[in-house]
Amino acid sequence: MTLIKERIDEAAASRGGAAYLEDAAGTRTLTYAGLQRSTRAWADRLDSAGVPPGSAVAVRTPDPLGYAAALVSVLGAGRVAVPLDPGAPAAELARVLAVARPAAAVCDSGRDLPPGLAILGPPDDAGEDAAIGRAAVPPAAPPTGGIFLCTSGTTGAPKGILLREEQLCHVSARVAGHHRLIPADRGYCCLPLFHVNAEVVGLLATLAAGACLVLDRKFSRRGFWALIGEQRITWINAVPAIITVLAMDPPAARPPGRVRFVRSASAPLPPPVLRRFEDAFGVPILETYGMTEAASMITANPLDGPRKPGSVGLPVGTEVRIAPLATAPPPTPGQASAVGRVQIRGRGVITEYADGRRAGTIDPEGWLDTGDLGRLDKDGYLFLAGRSDDVINRGGEKIYPREIEDFLLTQPGVRSAAVVAAHDDVLGQRPVAYVVPARPWRPRAMEESLREACEAALPRPKRPAAFRLVHELPLGPTGKVVRRRLRELAAAPG
Repeated sequence: MTLIKERIDEAAASRGGAAYLEDAAGTRTLTYAGLQRSTRAWADRLDSAGVPPGSAVAVRTPDPLGYAAALVSVLGAGRVAVPLDPGAPAAELARVLAVARPAAAVCDSGRDLPPGLAILGPPDDAGEDAAIGRAAVPPAAPPTGGIFLCTSGTTGAPKGILLREEQLCHVSARVAGHHRLIPADRGYCCLPLFHVNAEVVGLLATLAAGACLVLDRKFSRRGFWALIGEQRITWINAVPAIITVLAMDPPAARPPGRVRFVRSASAPLPPPVLRRFEDAFGVPILETYGMTEAASMITANPLDGPRKPGSVGLPVGTEVRIAPLATAPPPTPGQASAVGRVQIRGRGVITEYADGRRAGTIDPEGWLDTGDLGRLDKDGYLFLAGRSDDVINRGGEKIYPREIEDFLLTQPGVRSAAVVAAHDDVLGQRPVAYVVPARPWRPRAMEESLREACEAALPRPKRPAAFRLVHELPLGPTGKVVRRRLRELAAAPG
């Protein structure tokens, strides 16, 4: 029996009639007993289709509840789930499938899937809301259950990451414990289910707590708090883009009093936005930090205890260290560290990529270099400075974009901002700021206002060489700014 199957059976035995998943419209529910039936039915269906335990099974459907039910059932059936983006173009799907090599597919249609990969037909009894499917090919997946995800590289083949059951169960239990989730909790999630945050923090942490998760197709500002009240939500799994939108337009009435916290992940949350949200709504935000290679959560601010704006909190079940840049000396114990490379190690962290390569980011002792830059304060809280490849080198001086971005967000009329490097013939690089105004504004007047504010508050190297007002920043599925696109714009003539 798999670890996740054990969790499903235990929850069904103690809370069989309780809801595990609900759709935001309130029209469909999957109980824990229904999840157990779905898992058994999918195990039988996969066995009879010649897809043995340990084989990879792709999952893709636009319906969030059907997607979630199929994903967890496939895990419980001892297979490796390969979550696919329902909206991904054929070329992107082909790249992912070439790395994951699934033995079968569970989806609503075979559109954009390789001809040799058919679709599994639904089991006779797949629970209340099981997903749809048809066919199988000879298995060629890692011989263990879990989730297989791919890095979002823009060139070459993406790197495959196999998160084994032990990792998934360890991290999801840590998430549930750190956020004090209990069976009475009802979470809200509108994040993409093909990303690790929604899978581990949403689906599996909810399962670990025996609680309920309400799934929404997408975030909508209009009627958001009314929906949260109607669905009796107690915690919200969000990203900074959602929090920023809500913070800009405080409602006439406060959110329902049963909301205990909002969890922020997937991208940095600027301190001004955090303060604006908490002042407007009176609901605490727990900023966190995670990555796919760590099965989601690495650090988090505590629910009880100091929450430090600008920090992603304390390590939760994972070791975190700062590797000095260049030849900087290590920090004295008990003192804050200088900015360096964030490295992690622990039960939830991979020790190699799916093809067996360490890829130069994992040392022999298991420390994984995240590619992020940050520092630890004297209390052990982690503060991120940005990605190592986003640092701007202006005449030999290293500039961290987040410093400038956080300052710009304190200025009147700024909804969001991102700073990237542009080429400079003399100094090598220079910072360029892309700013989304919060309301209609005369471009020239706003640019001049921002320039004057930066000249008064920032050292000369950190002052943006140009301000470009845009309607919106390019965001990925989880709300991260796609800086590559901004760098391309900054490099374009004119």
